[in-house]
Amino acid sequence: MKKDIHPKDYRPVVFQDVSAGVSWLSRSTVKTSQTIKWEDGNEYPLFNLDISSASHPFYTGKQKFVDAEGRVDRFNRKYGRK
Repeated sequence: MKKDIHPKDYRPVVFQDVSAGVSWLSRSTVKTSQTIKWEDGNEYPLFNLDISSASHPFYTGKQKFVDAEGRVDRFNRKYGRK
């Protein structure tokens, strides 16, 4: 294997699906300023996801519309209505 090809800041990170309420610990180089206390008592960086395999309709078999931002609010902001 080639030496020194991987990033140096590869560390444990907690990924959290906010729509399904599922979290898991993995290793990543993702940049985040949030932290969370994990089940083992240690504090890890936290990265929030809008959708993952726990909430995606392909994996769950359910049609679930995940809208982080309301359609009406988006329409009103786009067309300048208050």
